[in-house]
Amino acid sequence: MTLLVAVLALLLGAGAVTAQELRMVPVTVDGEAVKLAMRIYTPATPGPVPTLVFNHGSTGGGTNPDIMVRSIDFPALAKFFTDRGWAVVMPARRGRGGSEGVYDEGFGADRSRGYTDEPSISIAGAERALRDIDAAMTAIVAMPFVDRERLIIGGQSRGGILAVVWAATRPGRAKAVINFVGGWHGMMRTNGTLVNRTLFGRGGAYPQEILWLYGDEDPFYDLSYSRENFAAFQAAGGKGAFVEFRRPATNSGHRIVEFPEMWSGAVDAYLTRQGF
Repeated sequence: MTLLVAVLALLLGAGAVTAQELRMVPVTVDGEAVKLAMRIYTPATPGPVPTLVFNHGSTGGGTNPDIMVRSIDFPALAKFFTDRGWAVVMPARRGRGGSEGVYDEGFGADRSRGYTDEPSISIAGAERALRDIDAAMTAIVAMPFVDRERLIIGGQSRGGILAVVWAATRPGRAKAVINFVGGWHGMMRTNGTLVNRTLFGRGGAYPQEILWLYGDEDPFYDLSYSRENFAAFQAAGGKGAFVEFRRPATNSGHRIVEFPEMWSGAVDAYLTRQGF
């Protein structure tokens, strides 16, 4: 049985959304029994309902432990979907956002130096994250409000590239994919391009359209760099729409997920094209 940890009311002004609950959900991953923190938003519509599983990004350079335990939440995104009758589940991977276990997505031998640029370790870190998503998805599809025939996956930054790879390598499970500013390493990192394009190349196996949403003046992935990642994805057989936006007035292009007024039209059109 899942454990209800908190019921949170987040008053964000007019049209505020409510985080219905934060659960600690028991899963087994890599042979280890742990509980993953999952923030769950549900609409007023009785279930089962279409559901978005939305995945979080990295911790920047990987050197700040405070970011690792910071709560995972995307309230503006959740409101966009719950207003349309969807549920949204935001799982935190091991060691992140209150989840049990060790956070280990691509660190070198000296963790104090943050994420390593060594490609083999970086890719192994991504594979570990994908196994966390596997475990989370097994638990999520068993939740009574989830319509597993209308289940989609998305994510921001590392969560975006993980969503693309997960959907492509677990065929038939995600009915659509939304990638907000996805990438594993920033464009200035040594071997970052190799790692990003290796992972996005795996995403090319997804048979349907994937929506890529990117913002200008992103310090991690500028638009020209991300267009090249998209071209590598297409060269691997991927189908998609690359939509770009100007930098939000109050933030960088890496944070466009927080501004649904920018991307709501593109997401609505994509969901319609996918039959939702």
